[in-house]
Formats: sequence, C-alpha cells, structure tokens
Amino acid sequence: MTTSRKTAASCAVSGKFWAGAVAAALASTAAVPAMAQTSLNPSERVATPLPENGGPINPVSSVPPLPVSEALFPDLFGFGPKLRNMGIAIQLDNVDEFAGNVTGLHTGSANAGQYGLETDIDWERLAGITGFSTHTVMVGRYGIPDSRSFGDNLDPSQEIYGAGGNVAIHLVYAYGEETLGNGRVDFVAGRMPLLDDFASSPLYCNFMNNAFCGNPKASSDNAALSSYPDANWAFRIRVRPTQSTYVETGIFFDQQNIYSASNGFRSGFEFDSGQIAGQSFPVQAGWEPSFGPDHLPGHYSVGFVYDNTKHNNDYFDVAGSAFAQSGLPPRVDHGSTAEYVLVDQMLLRHGAGATNGLIAFGALFHNDNSTSTRTSQAEIGAVDHGFWKARPQDGISLGFSYLEVSSLVGKTEALQQELGLPITGSGQFYNNGSDAPPGVQSHTYNIELNYQIHVFRGVTFAPDFQYFIRPNAQANLPDAAVFGFKSHIQLF
Repeated sequence: MTTSRKTAASCAVSGKFWAGAVAAALASTAAVPAMAQTSLNPSERVATPLPENGGPINPVSSVPPLPVSEALFPDLFGFGPKLRNMGIAIQLDNVDEFAGNVTGLHTGSANAGQYGLETDIDWERLAGITGFSTHTVMVGRYGIPDSRSFGDNLDPSQEIYGAGGNVAIHLVYAYGEETLGNGRVDFVAGRMPLLDDFASSPLYCNFMNNAFCGNPKASSDNAALSSYPDANWAFRIRVRPTQSTYVETGIFFDQQNIYSASNGFRSGFEFDSGQIAGQSFPVQAGWEPSFGPDHLPGHYSVGFVYDNTKHNNDYFDVAGSAFAQSGLPPRVDHGSTAEYVLVDQMLLRHGAGATNGLIAFGALFHNDNSTSTRTSQAEIGAVDHGFWKARPQDGISLGFSYLEVSSLVGKTEALQQELGLPITGSGQFYNNGSDAPPGVQSHTYNIELNYQIHVFRGVTFAPDFQYFIRPNAQANLPDAAVFGFKSHIQLF
C-alpha cells in the first residue's frame, strides 16, 4: 500500500491512519489466501533436546517428528491425515504486518506480508529410507515497512518484507536431512539459510520488528551470513553428546546477489555454483536444561562465524587513507568474523507446552567493526503464553533492543559531513527514494510490546506498539511511535 507522507502536526493523520488500520485488519482476517510466517521448523529443531531417559525421538520413525500446527482446516479437506500417515506434512499460512507511526519525521502507514507453503517429508515412512527427510519452503512477499516513512533503515518495523524477489513464488530452502543414533547425529545438505540453524530461536517471531524476528538484526548485517528468505548451498552437522547439549557446524558457500533480483536470484531457483564467492564457517554450542519439578526449559548457546569473502572496509581506501577524503575506492578486506550469545529461560510455567509460561530471553551479537554497519546488538525481553486462565492460548511479548553502528562507519560519515560531501554510509536513505535527511550514525534503541489474541483455530491477531529512539541511529531524526498489528492465519 502507499505510504502516507504527512507532518506530525497534520490532523489528517488520525483519520487516514485508523482507516488504513481497519482496512488492513479486515483484509488480514478475511477468507482470502493467508500469509506465511517465517518457517520456524529449523530453529525449533535446534531448540528441542533429546527425550529424557533415552526414549525415541519419534515413536513411529527415526526421523524427528514432522511439524504440526493448529490450523483453520486441520485435516486438509480430508487429505491431511492420509498424507501424514504416509510421512508427508504440508502447511500453508499467511502473515500480515500493518504499522503506522503517529510521531517521527513523517507520519504514515504501510503494510507488508507473506504467504508461504512448507513441505516436510519423512522418507523412512514413505519409502523406507531410514532416517532421511526433506524440507522445502516457498513464499511470496508483498508490501513495504512503515519505518521508511520516518527514516529508519536499520530495524524495519515489519520484518516480513523484502528479499522475496517480487515474484509469486520464491524458493526459501530445499534440503535433505539424515538423522542417526536416535537423534544424536543430524546432517543436512542442500539450499538453506545459515541463520535458520545458527543464532536463531523460535521465540523471536513473537515480535514484528526486524530487530528481533527472525534473528537479532545484526546477525544478517553481513550478507555472507545468509538469512531467510534466501539461501545458498550448504552442509551442516549437529551432534548431541548428551541429552541436553549439542554442537553444530557447517560450511555455507556464499553466493553473490542472493538478496537482489539480479543474476537469476530473483526467484530463489538459481542453483548455479558459478557465483560462489567464498565460504562461511559457523560453530554453535548449546545447553538445553530443564529445571525443577515443573521442568522449566532453558536454552543457552554461544556461537562464532568466520567467512572468507571480500568486504569493503568502512573507512580506509586502497592506499590506507580515508576514502571519503581521497576519493579512492575502499580497501577490500578478506574475511570477517561474528560472535554471539543467546539465552532464554522459562521462569514460571502455565501449561504443559514448551512455551506455555513466562520466558525471559537475551542476546548479544558482535560483528567485525571494520566491515559491518551494525557492529553490535544487545536485546532483552520476555514472552508469556497462558498467563490468563480464561484465555490460555493468548500471549504477551515485550522486547528491548540496542543496536550500535560501526565506529568506522560513523567516522566516515562525520568526515563526509565535514567536507560537505553526500553522506553515503550503509543504512542511509540518502538518494534512495526517501527525503529523510542523512546524518552521522552511532546507536539506536527499539522497544516493542504486543498482545497475541487467539481469535480462532489457526488464527492469531496481535495489536502491536513500537517506539524508535534515534531512528536509523541518527541524532538528527526525531523519535517515532508506531502502532499496528501482526496477524497469522494457518490455513492447513
């Protein structure tokens, strides 16, 4: 939808904002094809420890259980149970995210969404291939984020936009998985995003802002760390030495332009390896304990990623001086690193499920300061499902994120400002279709609060509030208050 451009003083904002909100809400809950939430299947598998007392991971197969979601049409018009008994799970869903800011550089509103189809097949049940399964996701995306109206390009207010190629069907991932030793060894190969298995958590997409969902935003700052909905060729192995611990690593073959519509990557079906530009090597170790008589689950992980691809330096040119001053091309650095820590712990249980309770979470992520825009991020928050006995399927989420821009990016922008040159640092809207003024970037804060209403079987509607402090990490942009909603419809 078209983003409204008005000043904060305009009285028209209230009428147009709420009219847009009502229209988008009706569209999202009408009986139309629904939008697909980012698939949580890979991160859910990472977050699931081995069964206690050495029990089977799946009573009917050595393949981990196929995903099951509450759905509007749970039996798929009579075909669902038959397909699942054969080892085939098919899911179709839709996510819609509407947001409108009532303060900020401009006021306006925008809508973004995604419909998606996920297929998971247990080939042990289907064809007798022990421990083997395959997984695919295809999506279509639409819309733009509201955060563009007030100048933010670092923490988009709606995570479910962009990188979908502007096509009806975009392949997110397609890979095969082999599970051995009752889940103790798990190996996958195919087309997959690095950040589906690493630096991820199924908790994060309780939120709408891209600072949280689907990974801490700093993790995808480096294009070598491929993220949903785009993938590259990869191999990954996960080993669980004990019931509650794991170590995983892999090789991801970085390809150029996977986030653009050029060189065949628009649809995601470009499988040619000719554009491989390097490799990424992630390592993550995790502990998944369960505490007390209520079996309060926790997830504690630490990770490191090295890639050997080429990156432009944020400050220095090919001769070792500042490229903003010399006019020479930036120096090309070979390789970069990233480190992170993710934690979450259920503090109070409300029901039998893995997320039925009050869960606190936190994350720290750090990138190479010389080649990144988002050099570090810290976030904390809580998610509580089932706290209201009268509505056990409702939930509430609160998150706070602090994001810091590379000091070298800020140094370059300050030098460009001093010399009267256009500020062209990453994350700026300058000469990029927005009239947001450029500025020297340093750090930004984002707060989000939402309430998830379980409307009907397979239908969730979450009113949402976000507040941006120093949007785009620029002191010259006013704070922005954003109201909206995130809706999810699981068709089958």
